[in-house]
Amino acid sequence: MSLRDRINEDMKNAMRAREAERLGALRLLLAAIKQREVDERITLDDAGVISVIEKMMKQRRDSIEQYEKAQRQDLADKEKYEVSVLQAYLPQGLTEAEIQAIVSEAVAAAGAKSAADMGKVMAIVKPKVAGRADMGKVSALVKAKLS
Repeated sequence: MSLRDRINEDMKNAMRAREAERLGALRLLLAAIKQREVDERITLDDAGVISVIEKMMKQRRDSIEQYEKAQRQDLADKEKYEVSVLQAYLPQGLTEAEIQAIVSEAVAAAGAKSAADMGKVMAIVKPKVAGRADMGKVSALVKAKLS
């Protein structure tokens, strides 16, 4: 079963169970997937769906931070719930040690010596960690390794 089919099935189950919050989060996700498909005139595979989920997760995390600064805990809690729903569709995350190993391997493979080679290293690392690690943290690790 593809990831998109699984999301559709979960949406139907949320409708049957009358889980309004979960249903809302899943509808937002499906709308984002369909929007990207229409914009790019493609049918997304699992990797494309994961990239949409990652983008939505990043938006939610930014929103949570802003809501907490504004002392709007009710809105922050809603965003946190949506993050928990979206998280279920991402592959199992990598541990810190696994990410370090992938970064070290990529630095060696690219022959990177300085921060100017960061693009080469990230081009190797990104496909290996996509959907399984926060790219901001990975980027910081690469930058630290190269400096």
